[in-house]
Amino acid sequence: MRSVRHSCLVAGMFLTGTIFTSFPCTVGSARAEPATAESATPVGVAGVRKGNMPFVLSELGTVIPIATVTVQTRLDGYLTQVLFTEGQEVKKDDLLAVIDPRPYEAFLKQYEGQLAADIAQLDEARMDDARYQKLLRRDAVDAQTAQDQHYKVQQLIGTVKSDQGLVDTYKLDIEYCHIRAPVSGRVGIRAVDRGNYVTAAQSGGLAILTQMKPISVIFTVPQDRLGQVRELPVEAWDSADAEKLATGKVSSLDSEVDTSTGTVRLRAIFDNPDEDLFPNQFVNAHLLVETEQNVLLTAASAIQTGPDGSFVYVVQADSTVKAVPVKTGISQGNTVVIMSGVREGDRVVISGVDRLHDGARISIPADNTSAAP
Repeated sequence: MRSVRHSCLVAGMFLTGTIFTSFPCTVGSARAEPATAESATPVGVAGVRKGNMPFVLSELGTVIPIATVTVQTRLDGYLTQVLFTEGQEVKKDDLLAVIDPRPYEAFLKQYEGQLAADIAQLDEARMDDARYQKLLRRDAVDAQTAQDQHYKVQQLIGTVKSDQGLVDTYKLDIEYCHIRAPVSGRVGIRAVDRGNYVTAAQSGGLAILTQMKPISVIFTVPQDRLGQVRELPVEAWDSADAEKLATGKVSSLDSEVDTSTGTVRLRAIFDNPDEDLFPNQFVNAHLLVETEQNVLLTAASAIQTGPDGSFVYVVQADSTVKAVPVKTGISQGNTVVIMSGVREGDRVVISGVDRLHDGARISIPADNTSAAP
């Protein structure tokens, strides 16, 4: 029994020593590590400089021909000649088509003959009237007979005028048999072929004639810009706003403001020598309204929006940033006018702003520094 107790005591002492050896005392040995410095955020910056800022008003417009004419016939008949091809450029008064003129020429001869006969009767009646007037002065003829002859002359004068009107009408009809271009322009798809019987003012006409040179663009501008856009030069750009197509000038304004949109329609005229503008094409109309001189400019991407309005992060000398409230003016592309808040030569952050705050530390890689636009 004594041996057993001795063995248990030795085992307990060994176990206690093992525990203390495995968990050494650390009281008073822990030391607080110093806090690490805030890591710098890489950003891109741009400078603030002075320069001139053009204010260009850009509006969506539609190319509208100055004249679009449906070529019609003014009388009935068979179409004997078609003298144009589809898509052809024609000039004003060019002969486009011919309607069979023979029926109208026959009527013309008939009424010319009737006119000649009535003129002869009028001449005879005038001679008789002159003779009766002489006899009346000598009391050699009845006054009523002389007066009747005078009235007969007046009737024949009216008949001759009527005949002359018919002759002129058929001469005009023969002229209308020859269909000419009312304006210069491009002929569209032909609606009627040779040999068809056409009637006056028939639906669709013979073809559509569109004036291409000059041509116009109709677009709208806000009503508060009316005083600035009169007779301004206008540039027409393609629908993607990537390529300039033509240069023209504001020619006229609509007579009223559209109350639903607060805008006014304008028409600009373009010479269109190369026909870069095509009817019903959508374009972007650019108007240079004014140019602000010697103003502060920077990249539009530098402008941030906060609870108190617009601000920019200005780079400080100690590689930190400061949030500075600014007041902005007009913008064009990626360039904006800064009216107050910064000075010429300041550098503002244009990229990497998501993790910034007032006083944040930054780093500026060499390839992320750019001048003001």
